[in-house]
Amino acid sequence: MKILVIHGPNLNMLGRREPEVYGSVTLDEINAALQERAAVSGVTLLTMQSNHEGALIDFLQAEGWDADGIIINPGALTHYGLALRDALAMLKAPIIEVHLSNVYRREPFRHTSVVAPVATGQIAGLGWRGYLFALEWLSGVRG
Repeated sequence: MKILVIHGPNLNMLGRREPEVYGSVTLDEINAALQERAAVSGVTLLTMQSNHEGALIDFLQAEGWDADGIIINPGALTHYGLALRDALAMLKAPIIEVHLSNVYRREPFRHTSVVAPVATGQIAGLGWRGYLFALEWLSGVRG
């Protein structure tokens, strides 16, 4: 089983960027926890972060066709990344949209996701563990 994990703009700054909102766990720590969990489940996990929408699209086009699942935190692209949304929409794999904070308790512009209509589900507000929950669901460990 192959699962893609995509982190959008500014997520490379986790641990330093607004820890009161996004927590103190770094992106490297999140990816390490995901890789550890994936290994237990026999899942091949490919992770990618970019601050550029085109790079995320290139990754999806290169790796997404045979993916069994996609976990994506689009960052700010959640609200305006129509090209990213279209790249996700053309793939057949289930997509879980993840947000560290509860976007619905924040500024109104964060309440609308252009990715949500093409996603299978969304996890928001559960911090870095939301990624693990998404991985468990996609890998079939649906407790």
